[in-house]
Amino acid sequence: MKDTGVRGLFQGHSVTLIRIFPYAAIKFVAYEQYRAILMPSKARETGARQFIAGSVAGVTSVLFTYPLDLLRVRMAYEVKQVGMARPGLLSTCAQIYYEPAAGRIGGVQLNLLNFYRGFMPTVAGMIPYAGVSFWTHHLATQIGRFHPAVIRWTRAPLDFDPNSPDLTPTQRRILEKPPLTTSAELLCGGFAGLVAQTSSYPLEVIRRRMQVGGLLNPEVFVSFMDTVRDIYRVKGFKGFYVGLSIGYMKVVPMVAVSFAVYERMKRALHID
Repeated sequence: MKDTGVRGLFQGHSVTLIRIFPYAAIKFVAYEQYRAILMPSKARETGARQFIAGSVAGVTSVLFTYPLDLLRVRMAYEVKQVGMARPGLLSTCAQIYYEPAAGRIGGVQLNLLNFYRGFMPTVAGMIPYAGVSFWTHHLATQIGRFHPAVIRWTRAPLDFDPNSPDLTPTQRRILEKPPLTTSAELLCGGFAGLVAQTSSYPLEVIRRRMQVGGLLNPEVFVSFMDTVRDIYRVKGFKGFYVGLSIGYMKVVPMVAVSFAVYERMKRALHID
């Protein structure tokens, strides 16, 4: 704030907007595809399969959008220096590309690898994050739809008589998967985000530290274990949970809205 003012709080926001569209689209589309493969029928739906489908979908989305995530973190972290221009998208890309820590294969320097700093801990963190997120959301929505103790508050009212003998195929599908109220959908999504963020946050801290490593030491790639040891040496075990409360403030509403829109769009597009 002292050096950049209020605008500094939005550094990297443009890249976030560019990244979020392909990231969310790939994640949810991939989840539906993996779910259809792993759970072709209701009888095959299990918590383990929900977790696997969510995890693989999350890893798929990260694989295609990780360079944008790295750019977002770098632009948010790098503070504008007095008398110098604010770091932009192209200048940040050039800075990352020309960092001397790029790997070599057969004597050829692969500068593009610089855009994948911290990729492995990101994948390691995405497996529990996405898996737990989709699994928890599925569990919470199932409770909201069918548990007799809560359905009076969580189920959305139907516009037809569920006891009618002349139900249409569409109405029968609705009874198999009753729609939730908006507040119940948001609550289920928010709870899924809360659990997922808690379960994977230490890996998120390690990933962020490795991503900004190019600014702190552009000469080398800092390994996963070196980063873990450095965090523990400085702040101990609690160092892996620094910023968790702020993470909740961001992730819980984001995931709540994300899952609510996902469910509404599935109903609008008649995706079962």
